[in-house]
Amino acid sequence: MVLHHVVRKLLPRLVLALGVTAAAAVPQFAGAQQLLTIKGEKVNMRAAPSLRSDVLWQLGRNYPVKVVQRKGSWVKVIDFEGDRGWIAKRLTATTPHYVVKSPRANLRAGAGTKHRVIGQAQYGDVFRVLEQRRGWVRVRGEDARTGWIARGLLWGW
Repeated sequence: MVLHHVVRKLLPRLVLALGVTAAAAVPQFAGAQQLLTIKGEKVNMRAAPSLRSDVLWQLGRNYPVKVVQRKGSWVKVIDFEGDRGWIAKRLTATTPHYVVKSPRANLRAGAGTKHRVIGQAQYGDVFRVLEQRRGWVRVRGEDARTGWIARGLLWGW
């Protein structure tokens, strides 16, 4: 009877402790697929979360990145080419942008291949997301051109 009472009293604590331990063991990037975009003209992606750390890359305005880890005022991100590094959180925004991941992508007048091609985008071109519909994304480029691109040709969703 005493053992039953002890188990009944300790079991909730044990379950809570195991849950906290299991949650702590999950990497921070699991499920953390927040997308950010670069706010500044040229933002340094660094090897570690410090201004003294080596600069790996410079990213331009509106370039999209996915958050994989957070540490204080820094975020570790990955870009569409798989490059990883740290960026100061204050240099990012949440305005949705995609980047073209295919060699070329047709910019169409409507959401679908039946709509006429009004332009082309190249690998690495960045577009602001205006609307999404049935596997298509209406976008606006830095040069103000707008149109629809098949979502499978874009990175950042």
